[in-house]
Amino acid sequence: MSRPLDGLMVVSVEQAVAVPFATRQLADLGARVIKVERPGTGDFARGYDTTVKGLSSYFVWLNRSKESLTLDLKRPEARDVMSRLLERADVFAENLAPGAAGRLGLDPAALSHRHSRLIACSVTGYGSSGPYAAKKAYDLLVQSEVGLISLTGTEAHPSKVGISVADIAAGMYAYSGILTALLSRASSGCGSVLTVSLFDALAEWMSAPAYYTAYGGSPPRRTGAHHASIAPYGPYDTEGGPVYLAIQNAREWMRFCRDVVRRPELENDTRFRTNADRIRHRQELDEAIASVLDGMSLSEVVARLDAAGIANARLGSIGQFVDHPQLTARERWREIDSPAGPLRALLPPIEMADVAPVMGAVPSPGQHTDAILAELGFDAGVVEAWRREGTI
Repeated sequence: MSRPLDGLMVVSVEQAVAVPFATRQLADLGARVIKVERPGTGDFARGYDTTVKGLSSYFVWLNRSKESLTLDLKRPEARDVMSRLLERADVFAENLAPGAAGRLGLDPAALSHRHSRLIACSVTGYGSSGPYAAKKAYDLLVQSEVGLISLTGTEAHPSKVGISVADIAAGMYAYSGILTALLSRASSGCGSVLTVSLFDALAEWMSAPAYYTAYGGSPPRRTGAHHASIAPYGPYDTEGGPVYLAIQNAREWMRFCRDVVRRPELENDTRFRTNADRIRHRQELDEAIASVLDGMSLSEVVARLDAAGIANARLGSIGQFVDHPQLTARERWREIDSPAGPLRALLPPIEMADVAPVMGAVPSPGQHTDAILAELGFDAGVVEAWRREGTI
């Protein structure tokens, strides 16, 4: 079966989350991704935890279907290896510490100048200019700088988002940027230099609260699992646990009042007539809803919400998500290989008709080093000497 990116070669000097996430999407669609890692330890994300049969949960998630080449990029021999790789590559991606790519001779702009068809992508923390350009950036720190933590959590306790949202955002923009550059190259014949920063990626996602604050005069309140600017939207207690519901418009509010809480007088109560009214009188609104739902079973509340066409959900755990009936019914889990044996992996979110994602193995550190170096024309004796010297 052919795939959209069959024949594409990606060389990635990557670590942690952002760029590995981008290049895994390319690998899923058929690209050959050569992941350059440190000799011995490899990508430091391999050591984040040991929960997946001794492997890191982050690494397993981000690195299936790739080839692992170990190289000490500070050694001159490694420069020759990278030069030969980049002569064949369509895409180069990196997310090293600020300034590191330049010191290693891997500055994307310089590489693009030497290899006219190469698409060179760099993911940084805060961008390549400005007062923060040289600062190291990790997901928590970027969430702090863009104000996301100030929005998340309860009124008393701000909190970071529970997944690596800044890294994921940057990785997705790098992925879409690379695809856009490939499309451009198909017509122009020329490569591109792409830069994405964690800060800029998450700043884009902060646009709605930024507008709200800049033009409204005050930031959205921190409201836990409730929505800061829509009500009712969030969790409400029932006898069987919380139900999460979302009212989006006046029609839904009317049905909610009449068919769910069965208090039609609330519909035109001056405190609750519009969403802005409901936000201003959120406490009274929540008390009115709680007076009905608190005494009902969870299943009955869900049945009423479903019958009224009101979006809702039950609070699920991570364990319940893993075995979610929607994933099971749609056969979203696949088995992949790894150094620890077979593992489960979710299919990519995008489904393309008549295209099956690669879903290849998670590599061990340097698993493909010898084969790649032989392919590049290096003698077996040279390769063995490099191994003894710590070059690979």
